[in-house]
Formats: sequence, C-alpha cells, structure tokens
Amino acid sequence: MTKGYLLGATCLMALCAVSSVSAETLTIATVNNDDMIIMQKLSSKWEQQTGNKINWVILEENVLRQKVTTDIATKGGSFDIITIGAYETPIWGKKGWLTELDDFKNYDYDDLLAPVKAGLSVDGKLYAVPFYAESSFTMYRKDLFEKAGLAMPEQPTYDQIKQFADKLTDKANGVYGICLRGKPGWGENMAFLGTLVNTFGGRWFDMDWKPQLTSEPWQKAISFYVDLMKADGPPSAPSNGFNENQALFSGGKCAMWIDATSAAGRISNPKVSQVAEKVGFTKAPIAVTPNGAAWAWSWALAIPTSTKKEAVAKDFVRWATSKDYVKLVGETESWVQAPPGTRTSTYDNPEYQKAAAFAPIVLKAVMSADPTHATKDPVPYTGVQFVAIPEFQGIGTTVGQNIASALAGSESVAGALKKAEASTTTVMTKAGYLK
Repeated sequence: MTKGYLLGATCLMALCAVSSVSAETLTIATVNNDDMIIMQKLSSKWEQQTGNKINWVILEENVLRQKVTTDIATKGGSFDIITIGAYETPIWGKKGWLTELDDFKNYDYDDLLAPVKAGLSVDGKLYAVPFYAESSFTMYRKDLFEKAGLAMPEQPTYDQIKQFADKLTDKANGVYGICLRGKPGWGENMAFLGTLVNTFGGRWFDMDWKPQLTSEPWQKAISFYVDLMKADGPPSAPSNGFNENQALFSGGKCAMWIDATSAAGRISNPKVSQVAEKVGFTKAPIAVTPNGAAWAWSWALAIPTSTKKEAVAKDFVRWATSKDYVKLVGETESWVQAPPGTRTSTYDNPEYQKAAAFAPIVLKAVMSADPTHATKDPVPYTGVQFVAIPEFQGIGTTVGQNIASALAGSESVAGALKKAEASTTTVMTKAGYLK
C-alpha cells in the first residue's frame, strides 16, 4: 500500500465508500483511565490498517471535561473525537453539537446493552457509542474480612459499612477501613456523593426546582461521609479521585472501596494488583431507600459536528467500540481487562466469564441502575449521580468543592452545605428555573 493512502481494496474495518482518500490525522481527547490507556496502545493497529494517524490528548477527568465542554460550546474544532458520558451526550446531541452515529455497517447495534444505548440517545438517535459502561458497587478484601471474623452481606447497609470500616482500619500498618472519592468535581466526589444522598433519602431539587442541599437527608449523608472518612479513610482523601483510590486499593491499602464497577478488571488483574486474588464484590450499600444507591454511567466516544474529518473519525469510533475490539483487548491484554458494560456478547463470551468472576454482578448493576427513579421523593429531573440539565456541570463542581472543604476540615458540614445551597440557588435563578 502506498504510504499516505488508504486503498479501498485493502482497507480493514474502514469506511471504504471511495477507492482511495488521503490519510488523515485525528485529534482525540480522552480521559486517563486504564481502559483508555489500552485503547491508545492498541490504536496503532488501526493506524496500520488504515494509514491514518492519531494525535492523542489524554487528560485527567476534570480537565478533560472542562476542555471538551469549552471547545464544543464555542465550536472551537480542536478535537475530531471526544470522550464524553451519559450526562453530556443527550444535552449536546439535542443542541446539534454531535454527529449522529446510527449508520455503522456490520456494527450490531442490537448487541449494545439497552440502558446504556438509551442513555446516549435522544429521540431514538444515537449521538455517542459506549466505550465502556459502569454502575457502582462495593469492593472489599475477603482476607481481611475473614481474619476479623466479618461477613459481607449481599446487600450491605451504610451502617454496616461503618462498623466494618471501624474494625478493619489499621493505620499503624497503612491499611484504611475504606477509601472513597474526595477529589472535588461533578464527576469525581459528587458521583459517589450523589448516590449517597439518594439512598439517604435526599434529592438535588424539589418539584419546583428549589435546591435541597440543606435538607436533613443531605446533612445526614454528608456528615456520615465526612465522619467515616476522618475515622477510617486515608489522610489523602480530599485529593483522591477514582484513579488514586484504585491505586490505593490495588496496593493493599484499603479494606473496602465503593466505586465504579469498571474498576473490577483492573483490581482483579494480578499483573497490576497486589490483591487480585483477595477481592470480593457486592452491591452498593443502601440506607433509607435503595433508589439511586448505585450510579449509571458510560464513557463514550462522540464526534463533534465541527470536525472536518467525519468519515475517518467514524471509522475509528466504530473500530474502538466494536465486538472485534473487545476481542482484541481480551487476546492481547487479558480478558479480565476487556471493556465492560457495553455489549451482551461480552457477557456471553466463555473466555470473559472464566476470567471475570465479577461479570454477573457488574452486568446486573449496569442493567438495574435507573436514572428515571433515582430518588425516594419525586424530582423534575433524570439522572442518578447527576442532574440532566446543562447547569449541573458547574453546580456539581462547586458543591463538590464545598464538600471537599468540609472533608479537609476547613469548613463544617453545615457551613459547606449552606454555601452550596446559596450558590446553587443563584445559578438556578439566573437560568430561569426559579422566580
């Protein structure tokens, strides 16, 4: 094949509508999570197959969201492919900022898990395709539980989690009873805290869009969190997000960790986890209500309408989210690392079932998370750990910063929530939700 050209007769898994097109360089913005690092590594195969090149922009979660949001809202055109989630996709798709992705050939759209596909669609049109999807659950050290004479129930309560954490904390030996997100951000600490508030019976807004952040359920939930982390969490908790806690748990520093189901493959992989053979999995804890105790999320690939390279961008997105890509990861990296939560065929695969003992509980969690019934009391919004309105990105980040201050000890819980309610009220009034 002539260098710099894609020949229709030899292209593999590509869009070959014409016999030859000039090679392109795609700029892809993605998050620095493990599954995406694998995607970056394996993308050389796509480059070899097509003759195209990729310029990777790999960013920490909060930074990625800020840069991508700014670029797409201003039609900056910096990225040909962006990594976004179940929050942004419907909002941006409705605004006309994203390219429809319903026309991939030989893609098997019916194989996509129905709730995940629905979360990335607007009026039946798909505006992003899932790279991996997740809910949240409880991960714990079976060996530490056994040594302490404790038994993790199939459905733990947060009161039980607190009791377990108190008994398992061994700070002298660098083992903490529990690790939870503390790094501020609407998709960082507020992802976990949104579910905590839900199950404590709270909600972000009442039916008139009045903020509820100083309500009793919020006070109880956040006080529980702060007290638990101060007693049984690592000293670095206020700056720990998903990746930091994953490193702590994999390194044997946490007895329990409540977080994304997508972490299961990493912490079960003996190549990168010191506790791979010692991990147990069970449901996310509940308190007052089971509603919204476990989140619903997917990291997905989308194409801004501002790209000038739509055909090539679609080819890569198709490749990276296909059944063939899942197989490629399984065969080259390990089946335990295969992208979770997106395709029925993954969970039907005997090789994946053998490698991923956690697969059934993950699939059940992903399929049962319900963004339309995530709270005890009625609400005017959808979303489990987020509120599906454009203003939430700013609101959630500010509230996350307020609560991180309480966790760090520079603010009381009551003071932090009072500030959070005031700022949220200001935003909602300015946006026209409140009179």
